[in-house]
Formats: sequence, C-alpha cells, structure tokens
Amino acid sequence: MEGVVATILAGGTGERLGILAGERTKPAIPFAGKYRIIDFTLSNCVNSDIYNVAILTQYQPRSLTDHIGIGMPWGFARPDGRIQLLHPYLAREEDRDWYKGTADAVYQNLQFIEERDAEMVLILSGDHVYKMDYTDMIEAHRKNQADATLAVTRLPRDELINFGTVTVDENQQINGFQEKVKEPKSDLVSMGVYVFQRELLQQILEDDAQRRSSKHDFGRNIFPQIVGNCRIFAYNFEGYWRDVGTIRSYWEASMRLLDSPPSISFSADWPIRTKEDEPRPPAVISRRGDVVNSMISHGCIIEGRVENSVLSPGVRVAANVVVKNSVIMNDTVIGRESVIDYAILDKEVVVEAGSYVGIGNDFQVNRDEPGILNTGLTVVGKGAKIPEGVKIGRNCAIASNVAEKDFRSSIVQSGETINPKRHRTSRKE
Repeated sequence: MEGVVATILAGGTGERLGILAGERTKPAIPFAGKYRIIDFTLSNCVNSDIYNVAILTQYQPRSLTDHIGIGMPWGFARPDGRIQLLHPYLAREEDRDWYKGTADAVYQNLQFIEERDAEMVLILSGDHVYKMDYTDMIEAHRKNQADATLAVTRLPRDELINFGTVTVDENQQINGFQEKVKEPKSDLVSMGVYVFQRELLQQILEDDAQRRSSKHDFGRNIFPQIVGNCRIFAYNFEGYWRDVGTIRSYWEASMRLLDSPPSISFSADWPIRTKEDEPRPPAVISRRGDVVNSMISHGCIIEGRVENSVLSPGVRVAANVVVKNSVIMNDTVIGRESVIDYAILDKEVVVEAGSYVGIGNDFQVNRDEPGILNTGLTVVGKGAKIPEGVKIGRNCAIASNVAEKDFRSSIVQSGETINPKRHRTSRKE
C-alpha cells in the first residue's frame, strides 16, 4: 500500500504471562498449534498489502528474531517490501536508552519512519490475536481527514479495567480517552491499532520526549494529551480480537479456537502465515487413540485421549493418557497413564508415566504469583521434566528446565511453585 509504513510493538516483558514469557517476548509465544502470536499481525499486514514494516523489539528478542528472519514466509522478501527488527541502542550523541514506553519505542525509531517518506504510520501491537484488513481503516482515516485514527471494539464491562477506552460523538470523532480506569464511561476499547499522519506523529513524540513527568506511553500520555486538540477518530472493528497478555486470556483464546464456528478461521482468503519448522509427518492417531474437539498439529502421535485441547507440532501422547482442556506446545512428551487437566505445557516438556498435572478441587491461588495464577490453570515451563508418579495441583508454576531432582515430594500442592533458581519453593518443608 502506497504511503503507509507499519511499526509493530513487540518488546513487552509479558510479566502477566509468567513463565511462558520468561525466556521469550510475548509475540514469540506459540499459539494455535503451529503459529506464534505475532503471525496474526504480520499476516494482517501482508494481506492488507503493507510490506514496509519495522518490528520494535526489546525483551528477550532471540526467539522472535529467529522466527521472523528476513520475513520470507510472509512475503516481505520482495523488491517493494522490507521488514526490519529494530532494537533499542545506546548512542553518545543522544539520550538513547531502553524503551521507556510504547511512545518512546516509536520515538527512538523515527529515523526509520522518516526514511520511508510515508504519509501515514500504522502502529500495531504484536501480541494480539485477530484478523483485520487495515485497508478499510486507512480509507476511513483519509475520508475523515483525521490526524489519527484508533481501532476500537466493544468488550464486556468486567474486562474494561484492563484497557484504554474512548468516548465518541455522532461522527465517531473521539472526545474522551481513559486508560485502565475502574469505572470507564464507555465500553469501546482501544485495540492498540493506530493510524497517524507522519508529520503530526513526529511532532507529538518529540514533544512527549521532553516531558519528564511522562511515562512515554500512547495510552497513558499521548492520547489523553491530544484528544480535543487534534482530529482523532474511532474505527469500529466488529470481528474477533483478543489481547492474550495474561495466562487466563491466552488459555481462553486457545479454547475459542475450538468453538463451532471457531473464533479465528484459517481460511485461504485471509491466510495466517508462519515460519514452518523442519518437515514433519502427518499427525497419527492410533487405534487406541481418541480425539474430541481438539486442534492437532502435524507430527503429533496420539495413543491416549485428547479432549478440548490444542496440541502444537510433535507432541506425543502415550497410551492410557488423558489430556483435556489444555494447551500442549511443541515436542512435549506425555508418558503413559498420565493426566493433564486445565494446564499449559510449554515446549519440550517431559511428563513421566503415571503423573498428574492439574489435579484436585483445591483452587488455592499461587503463593508466589497470586496475580498471575489464580484461575486454576497450572503452567509448566519449557524443557521441564516431571518425574514419574508426581501429582501437581491447581495454580501451580513449574519453571523452565526443572529436573526430576528439583521435586522433593511426589505431591505439589495447589498454589506451589517449583523453581530451583530461587533456591526455594513456596512449599513449607
């Protein structure tokens, strides 16, 4: 698309995702079997004919960098296309440092935007799941002769406290913006999808950079500052959109994939592209295997029962295993006669025979991370090894690369954490 450059914010620490984001940035977390979360935003760009894209990274970028490369799977490797991963840097001649907020991240990369000489800048979040044609939003922006346009969607009242909300007049011009307040005046939520006129954006970010009191964040500082002083419009998005920034929302978005019809359809008319792993054979469900209402990726071998679950490539489910209401990531192995219930298992986890992950009716919140693990979900980090016969309760956190020796008991009570890096567990000895 002529006159548009896109920047994708992909540097968040993902603190509310706990150990899933311990070694990777949020947009690099696997989702929907074979994909990563950022694949949805990248695919939206190319499907909207936007091929000049910068990805602004910061926290644990290696996994994301390896995944994206030069952008070949999404079609960026073309004469009129370019994708760049831009990292924060220190410079002697300027006051440059780690990104202080979303607005600061774009401000520190204004040179990339200026070099593209684009009329408009499309600013996107890399950790949201949705399918959206940005062309329609950009056309509305032009028609309104807007200085900026925000994509908005409606959410239930109990979720609004986690988002910025807007109020609009009869022409959809925004006349109020509130960032994460207890009693918002509207249920119209900002999706983190913005279109700005380039020259205005540059001026706004330069002004904000001089304010010492600012957190340099679009939601907290930029929009409250410019609403009423600029022509800011809302673009209503009617499709499915989900911020998967918490353990609960990640799990819920995964389960919505299993709805009929699913929340996101993987159709040829709006393809979601990704970097494919090494070639794998088709999934195999043995004569003893049983799969109900689940998403099974290539390379999986199912000899047990899988129900209401999402399995990434290469997962192995042995005989007499039950996996239900769970998300199981790449190359995880679940030994015979084990049960996985209401859990998220990261990549390359090994669950030895006769183990239980997510057991019992005790929903004690996690003692170390009560704000993260409080809905009953148990999370097992990448590369963890669960010993034979261990029973793990609800709201538990098993850190990445935990070994059998780190389990001092065959029972991990609900709300406990196994993390040898802390030289302790939350369990009372």
